[in-house]
Amino acid sequence: MPEDDGGRFLVFKISASKRAEERKQTMEDKKKYYITTAIAYTSGKPHIGNTYEIVLADSIARYKRQQGYDVFFQTGTDEHGQKIELKAEEAGISPQEFVDNVSGEIKRIWDLMDTSYNKFIRTTDKYHEKQVQKIFKKLYDQGDIYKGFYEGMYCTPCESFFTASQLVDGKCPDCGRPCQPAREEAYFLKLGKYTNKLIEHIESHPEFIQPESRKNEMMNNFIKAGLQDLCVSRTSFKWGIPVDFDDKHVVYVWLDALTNYITGLGYDVDGNSDENFNKYWPADLHLIGKDILRFHTIYWPIMLMALGLPLPKQIFGHPWLLQGDGKMSKSKGNVIYADDLVDMFGVDAVRYFVLHEMPFENDGVITWELMVERMNSDLANTLGNLVNRTIAMSNKYFGGDVNDTSATTDFDEDLKRVVTGTKALIDKDMDKLRVADAITEIFTLFKRCNKYIDETMPWALAKDESKQDELAHVLYNLVESITIGANLLTSYMPQTAGRILAQLNADIREYDDLDKFGLRKNGIKVTDKPEILFARLDLEEVLAKAEEIRKAQAAKNAEPEYPVVEPKEEISIEDFDKIQIQVGEIMACEPVKKSKKLLVSQVMVGGQMRQIVSGIAAYYKPEELVGRKVAVITNLKPCKLCGVESQGMILCAGDDKGNLSVMTVDRDIINGSEIR
Repeated sequence: MPEDDGGRFLVFKISASKRAEERKQTMEDKKKYYITTAIAYTSGKPHIGNTYEIVLADSIARYKRQQGYDVFFQTGTDEHGQKIELKAEEAGISPQEFVDNVSGEIKRIWDLMDTSYNKFIRTTDKYHEKQVQKIFKKLYDQGDIYKGFYEGMYCTPCESFFTASQLVDGKCPDCGRPCQPAREEAYFLKLGKYTNKLIEHIESHPEFIQPESRKNEMMNNFIKAGLQDLCVSRTSFKWGIPVDFDDKHVVYVWLDALTNYITGLGYDVDGNSDENFNKYWPADLHLIGKDILRFHTIYWPIMLMALGLPLPKQIFGHPWLLQGDGKMSKSKGNVIYADDLVDMFGVDAVRYFVLHEMPFENDGVITWELMVERMNSDLANTLGNLVNRTIAMSNKYFGGDVNDTSATTDFDEDLKRVVTGTKALIDKDMDKLRVADAITEIFTLFKRCNKYIDETMPWALAKDESKQDELAHVLYNLVESITIGANLLTSYMPQTAGRILAQLNADIREYDDLDKFGLRKNGIKVTDKPEILFARLDLEEVLAKAEEIRKAQAAKNAEPEYPVVEPKEEISIEDFDKIQIQVGEIMACEPVKKSKKLLVSQVMVGGQMRQIVSGIAAYYKPEELVGRKVAVITNLKPCKLCGVESQGMILCAGDDKGNLSVMTVDRDIINGSEIR
């Protein structure tokens, strides 16, 4: 052993330790990137158009991580509001049960689509609710929120108020549904106080609202036209976060929902924010649908200004993914769900389609026919067939060994130019959030590989003993090119990229190395059992399955079959007039001790309190009935049920499926009023 070996070993140890420290420092100094989606409204199962947003955000988050960013990716569910309260009532369950079910379904779909979010926030999370109350109080105390009255047109599905001039043909300008006149006491957020500051920010930060057309729409149609103060509380329903200093009010759903972007990071109004908030805020990107751009580019920045917080760096309003015959809706019967598509095509095929087919600014279109076309041409042929035959030829001609040689072909330079140049093109596209264009660049790389096979004709080289080095060189170039392409594909089709690299026995490479050619070492074998990445599909079979799905959905959404009720003997108006039905208000209710089926209610009818026993314990908890105004037959002879006297009957409706509903009065009718 030479005398200086020990010294070299000491130097090596010091160098290794230094490199480890440098790597640790590099991790600590990594750029932060905070990306969010809009939180999904828990009114029902998300369709593929809703799902597009989470897949788009995931591809951006994965790309940033691949670049070396420290990424925090947040999504979640928006769970308060009048629409939820009504849907829960229709379903016969509490609002909390309703949103628990729907939020769980949304999270299941997000997980099915292989999305890599770091945080799934729910607006019913206790921490979020508490911070919303504190935010509301802070803005009220400093004079940015005040109490008044709101009178205008209200769209329940959108949870939005509009003036008459904002309606389109008398309907909601966002969703096109009818609006109802509404007047109620409400708290308001002062928008005018911050309008000039908002205009100045937008004009001095051209990247703040993207695409450019969305910025022009917000500036010209809303901000410069003059902003009315925003209603930020409601009194006409209860399913919301209570205003803790005025319990008649609940916080308006948009103030509640928008603040998730800071509460999810642990923001605290009192200055005790979590380290995640201090680390990641302001957000680098709020990714939202174009239909909720107004809330995110006007109301949200003004809320942040009022709180003294920096604004997000960019808000991107993406277009919609439409069915072939227009926007998806249950009423049209044209809804396509992500899990149905995954069952038929696979996760990454669906990810590829929604990302590839969505233009930068204009709406995209999804049809079963187009899905099959992309599956067969782009995925099965361009990509799947390329990988399969490259591996097959490597096994057939060299027993799976992949080795470069000193041989060359006339087509090498152009292949390498395309392969090594793809990363820069992707970076340029992704800097502008042109995700569809980035994926197109990757598939241009794969198409160039297929052309290289046609140009070099490995099957012909294999027949000539003198061309074996050239054949090995060609196959090495193909494996190396596909390896680089698969690495670039990981942000968009992560499962497929992993399967390709596993079959090639190739590693995930550093992102900065993806413009370098020839890093694969000689002697590494590809798999001897290649798998089919994407199988070709028969269009007629797919359309037949799609029709089965459509019929199943139609049956699920169809009006229920009407029950068959045996007609009773006709009665005269005089007979009916013998029954006295009045409005009663349930003041108290409790179980009958000797029965599992009976509840006993104290019902105020006019100025008289009546005790009524009803067989509804299986359908209602006592506390759910207190305060309800119900229809009561008041001239029935008293009777005893389980030893408890009943002085009338509360009317109920029931069906043969085991559902039951107490007949309530939906307007504020004075109790004791006659029902006739």
